[in-house]
Amino acid sequence: MIRVTRRAFLHASAALSALSVTIGLPRAGRAADAIKVAAIYTVPIEQQWVSRIHKAATTAKERGDIEYVFSEKVSNTDYERVMREYCEAGHQLIVGEAFAVEDAARAVAKDYPNVAFLIGSSFKPDRALSNFATFDNYIQDASYLTGMIAGAMSKSGNIGMVGGYPIPEVNRLMNAFMAGVKEVKADTKFQVAFIGSWFDPPKAKETALAQIDAGADLLYAERFGVSDAAKEKGVLAVGNVIDTQGDYPDTVVASALWHFEPTLDQAIAKVKEKSFAADDYGALSFMKAGGCSLAPLGTFEGKIPAEIVAKVQAREAEIKSGAFTVTIDDNEPKSS
Repeated sequence: MIRVTRRAFLHASAALSALSVTIGLPRAGRAADAIKVAAIYTVPIEQQWVSRIHKAATTAKERGDIEYVFSEKVSNTDYERVMREYCEAGHQLIVGEAFAVEDAARAVAKDYPNVAFLIGSSFKPDRALSNFATFDNYIQDASYLTGMIAGAMSKSGNIGMVGGYPIPEVNRLMNAFMAGVKEVKADTKFQVAFIGSWFDPPKAKETALAQIDAGADLLYAERFGVSDAAKEKGVLAVGNVIDTQGDYPDTVVASALWHFEPTLDQAIAKVKEKSFAADDYGALSFMKAGGCSLAPLGTFEGKIPAEIVAKVQAREAEIKSGAFTVTIDDNEPKSS
């Protein structure tokens, strides 16, 4: 059996998705106005959150809209230096995450007013720093829908949840998931834990195994490693940001997907128009903006009760129309 690594899959899927857009277009016409984009990631590009940014950037590159380079696994102490080097090299748009290097990132942006910065941040943009825009993965809409499915699929009414850090970006997704669960099964109990890392699959797996031992029959996999524990123990898991059902066909029952394309494409357009500003791009991750979705049920098609599927579809339509709004709750979720 040929096993494809996540890294190879990321590159291949991005290239294939872009191919459908670029076929038939003259190469010179596609690349004539390409802007130079550099991304700086503190984790490997396989990590869920970063992989979605990388996918969107690769797609834009293959489409001819940008020239794209990136650095991964950049330490917090080295982040500012790498940002400055990319600015000095003439890149017009810098993309990255500044959750642990907020002050440094904004200081660099201040020193390079002619460079646009699109940075993942828990904070809002500062109008005085007109070239520094922020984004975030507001995929609470899709997370709520996965919670509805989880509530129906958990027999014990005991769900384990493993996150990286209790920051707003994680908290809001967990809280939305829990709210979706409670719509279907109000008396569900939750075990909530954070591993203090963005990329430590062994620790995430160990934490998840402990939750299974404590009665959880379904796990919320905010981090890599959780689904491995679920597979090993024969319980279900719900994915976050990316769809890993292909790796865990009998385990991952649903996933909330983040689509970074609306966010990045708007920033690219603004840079080309010379109208880039200190905007908040967060709403472009909402479901009605095309920034998130519920992954296809795939191998669990027909295994989820039909009445629940109908309820989920109805909620999804209401979210897209604006008739139903998923609460954005950035408070740290607690075990119950």
